[in-house]
Amino acid sequence: MPHEKQDRQGFCTQCIAEYFRILHIIAFDELKTDYKNPIDQCNSLNPLVLPEYGLHILFNVLFLCAGEWFSLFLNLPLIAYHVNRYRSRPVMSGPGLYDPTSIMNHEVLSQCQREGWIKLAFYLMAFFYYLYGMIVSLISAS
Repeated sequence: MPHEKQDRQGFCTQCIAEYFRILHIIAFDELKTDYKNPIDQCNSLNPLVLPEYGLHILFNVLFLCAGEWFSLFLNLPLIAYHVNRYRSRPVMSGPGLYDPTSIMNHEVLSQCQREGWIKLAFYLMAFFYYLYGMIVSLISAS
């Protein structure tokens, strides 16, 4: 029974993380097509970075508490990437990853887009894994 609640929490937080990723992908596409100003775009993206990382760490702490070792093991590389990415971010006055002066560099923008698509793919695969776990726990509970 505790795993059922754990699966539901992981499922819900995964949905929120996917939403953040989709917003990032749309924002980078708007930058690539010169639809939006880089300063405005970075100002709207930077506040989403720490909540995304916090949610990811939160549901991994929940996995740790529930003894979901396989789920935790699958997420450890992304946690390490998040920590490294935030530690090596550009020098900025506030929290966030995206610097308006460098985001329009083609290489930086391409790297951010690639990162967004890869993380979205990871979150989608994790979403379906957690959905499967939730369904299995609901079936076995009844």
